[in-house]
Amino acid sequence: MDTTTPPPVTPTGAAAPPPMVSATEDKTVAILSYITLIGFIVAIVLNSNKKTKLGAFHLRQVLGLFLTGVLCIIPLLGLVVAIGLLVFWIMGLISAIKGEMKPVPLLGAMYQKWFGTTFE
Repeated sequence: MDTTTPPPVTPTGAAAPPPMVSATEDKTVAILSYITLIGFIVAIVLNSNKKTKLGAFHLRQVLGLFLTGVLCIIPLLGLVVAIGLLVFWIMGLISAIKGEMKPVPLLGAMYQKWFGTTFE
């Protein structure tokens, strides 16, 4: 009587499972995305190699903050907007350090909607 079992068969054309990403690597991408433009670019490259939900979430948040800052360059509102964006940036960075997917106030949920599958 043969007691060996055949190896499991994977269907042809089945996608390979996503690479395992440690919590540290996941948080690294999230935190780097907030650290200067170079950090944002490095985070995009790291996230493109190993896709993570936390990394993609925070990349979208930073992209939204950056675009909001660029669009709101009006002399009278510039300082108020800059201070607000700085506060939101700090809140997003703290969320990334904690490993949370917490959107920034006011526009964070819309950033996720607008940039839905970006960085995934």
